[in-house]
Formats: sequence, C-alpha cells, structure tokens
Amino acid sequence: MSEMDSNSKKIVVSAEGLRQMEEKLKYMTTVRRAEVAEHLSVARGFGDLSENAEYDEAKDEQAKLEADIIELEAALSNVVVIDDSDVSTDAVSVGTTVRVLYLDEGEEEEFMIVGPRESDPMNNKISNESPIGSAMMRHKVGEVVTVEAPDGPYELRILEIKL
Repeated sequence: MSEMDSNSKKIVVSAEGLRQMEEKLKYMTTVRRAEVAEHLSVARGFGDLSENAEYDEAKDEQAKLEADIIELEAALSNVVVIDDSDVSTDAVSVGTTVRVLYLDEGEEEEFMIVGPRESDPMNNKISNESPIGSAMMRHKVGEVVTVEAPDGPYELRILEIKL
C-alpha cells in the first residue's frame, strides 16, 4: 500500500450502498458516456465550433461526467463495507438504527446511521459525519448526547439501538 493509499479517507458503506455505487458507475461509463458522445456528435453538426453554444455545452457535460466517474472510481477504491454481522447494538455505529428522544421537545425519532455516500435525511438515513450522527457515535442506550447544530446545541437521549 502506498503512502497516499494509507492516508486516503475510507468511505463506510453497507453492502447495498456498494452495490448502488457500482451500478451508478456502470451506468455512467456505459449509458451516460454514449448519451454525451451523441450530444457531441449532434452539436458538431451545427457548424462552426468556435461559435457553437451547443457544442460548448456538450463538452462541459462530457467534462463533468468524466470528473464524476473519476470521483466515483476513487470513492470505490476507498470503500469499507460494513456487514451486519460486524455491527453491534452495544453502542451507536454505522449500520445501527437508533431511536432517540429530543429532550427539549419530548419527541422521539428514529435514524439509521449510514456512511456519507448513503445519507438520505428525508428517509431518516443520516451520516455518521452529520451533527446528530457524529454526536451519537459510540454512545450507548440511556446516554444523553449534545448535538452541536448551526442554530445552537440541543440534547438527545438514546432510547434504543438495533440493527
């Protein structure tokens, strides 16, 4: 392992998250590349490339796609897959689902803790690097944690940790 590899940030994902990343890469390198190539071909047909806005737009689209592919390939090379059998419910970690009580509001909410690439707050999948996720990491049932939020700190009590 080179020095660069050992210093690269590992990306934690579930087996499902890895599958989704691989599918996205396959789609981008096959379907999207072909679509962008077709856009370029059509735009070239519009004539003088120096004054061809469609061609410039297609080249920009191609550059963005290639950058996205490189970024995803780099992410895949740094993936650590979390298997359910590796996850314990003794403390909050990536792969656990946590039920919490907001102490100031008296409301309960449940979150699945995932890696940043799988984060989907609208579906209560929060990153271990988010304010709530990072505050809860490695804490146990019954503990109160303080979440440092942009609009000020608040406290949560961890009620349950499950898979």
